[in-house]
Amino acid sequence: MSLPPLVEPAAELTKDEVARYSRHLIIPDVGMDGQKRLKNAKVLVIGAGGLGSPALLYLAAAGVGTLGIVDFDVVDESNLQRQVIHGQSDIGRSKAESARNSILETNPFVEVRLHQTRLDSSNALDIFRDYDLILDGTDNFATRYLVNDAAVLLGKPYVWGSIFRFEGQASVFWEDAPNGLGLNYRDLYPEPPPPGMVPSCAEGGVLGVLCASIGSIMVNEAIKLITGIGEPLLGRLMVYDALEMSYRTIKIRKDPESVKITELIDYDAFCGVVSEDAQDAAAGHTITATELKDMMDAGKDFALIDVREPHEYEIVKIPGAVLIPKDRILSGEALAEIPQDRPVVLHCKSGGRSAEALAALHKAGFSDAVHVGGGVLAWANQVDPSLPTY
Repeated sequence: MSLPPLVEPAAELTKDEVARYSRHLIIPDVGMDGQKRLKNAKVLVIGAGGLGSPALLYLAAAGVGTLGIVDFDVVDESNLQRQVIHGQSDIGRSKAESARNSILETNPFVEVRLHQTRLDSSNALDIFRDYDLILDGTDNFATRYLVNDAAVLLGKPYVWGSIFRFEGQASVFWEDAPNGLGLNYRDLYPEPPPPGMVPSCAEGGVLGVLCASIGSIMVNEAIKLITGIGEPLLGRLMVYDALEMSYRTIKIRKDPESVKITELIDYDAFCGVVSEDAQDAAAGHTITATELKDMMDAGKDFALIDVREPHEYEIVKIPGAVLIPKDRILSGEALAEIPQDRPVVLHCKSGGRSAEALAALHKAGFSDAVHVGGGVLAWANQVDPSLPTY
């Protein structure tokens, strides 16, 4: 069912705005009234990355009057495969500033506000307070729960999207929605998955064009909420499979056991970047990439084990490393392949997965095993810059 419009209409559209938005204005469901609501809307987008890029461009093109961007990162070459709001000349620049330039090139009538800071419990409420609607395009559970809880405390709706490899998801959450329809992210995911269980896009990859598919769906939902047209995804989870080219929706119901949100918490601790076992294992058993190089140069006899996936191993590898994927170590299947008569050194892409594997080895009796902090990325940056990174 439709919801009342989220935003009151602006007083008027200028002659230039009428010309720009004419294809909206001749849609009866949007019309002058809907376009004025878009002009008066203030939308905050969390992240100017894979989902934020198409979302920001299409929100701007649609005529949303004020766009806020929360992002403290800089543009990296690996972003350009999917983050279409940035270009080659933006590498090394602030993502927020790069996004602002592209937005103003798309629509100079939009006011862009930059929040170049890491979103956390100390600033989320202050940043969210001035906006009508939030779009969450982040790729980690800690920030998703933070966005959810801050939106709940402020009574604001938000559009959520998620992408991984060939699959995307999207929904609308609004605890204070009218007609008793209120739901929040914790009704879908009451608890975060165990640390290391769900790989990030940086670890598992994502089809670039998938970002456009899900990002445009998020903007569509934002427009519906702002103007009060159509049936939003509130109470429904949309799942898109790009390989099968299929869309399906799953009903979300209010969790009767959900705990009332009364304050913001430490979300890194709540979600756990890595498990406590991994943190304990890494403490005192972590070496740097340069220390690994020193061990090699000294001719020390040790087993170097790469715990990434085979397709990652094909991209770049540390010389002499043997591939044994993390899951085979955690299941115990590969323990017989690990030598017990010499030191063991583990590494992954950046250190998270190798820490999890290290904890499993310590429990299995490989008490002297260590891992490389920063993984193969640290090796490429500190030891052999000729190697590619990903």
